[in-house]
Amino acid sequence: MLGGVPDWGRFLECVPWFVEPDSAVVVGSASPWARGSLPGFPELSALLASATVTPVSVAGCSYELLAWGRSGDRRGWLCQPPSRVAGSPAFLERLWAMFGGTVEQFGGPSTLWLNQNEVLTVSASQTSFSDVVGQYDWLWSDERLPLPGEELLSFVTVAIEANGNLTAAHGETGRLVLFAPDHSFDGVTPLPGCPPRSLYSFDVLPDLVSWVEACAAGWRVP
Repeated sequence: MLGGVPDWGRFLECVPWFVEPDSAVVVGSASPWARGSLPGFPELSALLASATVTPVSVAGCSYELLAWGRSGDRRGWLCQPPSRVAGSPAFLERLWAMFGGTVEQFGGPSTLWLNQNEVLTVSASQTSFSDVVGQYDWLWSDERLPLPGEELLSFVTVAIEANGNLTAAHGETGRLVLFAPDHSFDGVTPLPGCPPRSLYSFDVLPDLVSWVEACAAGWRVP
């Protein structure tokens, strides 16, 4: 289904707060995904290959609306457009060349990407993971533990939750960590030497690829 404006209408039904009053909105023509696949990401590649892509401009900012599903039961992501950012981790550069990451979701399942303000965007990566964690150094000092500040410099933010929790990936290995001072989570384990409600690993998703693939699989339309 090439939804175009109907997909945008469905998005606004689910996310009415995204467009502020009097903002200029331009919705382009919908087309099937035509950028091919991402090596090493079979689930994400299959999901993207089945998407309808609608270019949208809101208040002068460009986005792409990716949508799936039957008429009346559409789901999707509002994404930043692809980009090329030199000097970033190679796995992110490969992603961004085809897929700019999500800033909103609608009609979809509950995955680890739920309630995230940004997932896999360039702008998320510009949030310094080490600086944010460093603002909570009292979590470590209260427990008489050293803050792992030097090690954190190697991590890049890949998701920003609405409540401020961050997910980050190691720039070389893709190892995934969660910084969650806001509330407790299931399926995570505190990192060694870290206090409660601070840094965690995901129990069954050790790296960025497994995290992306699990969430993409959850979004596949039955």
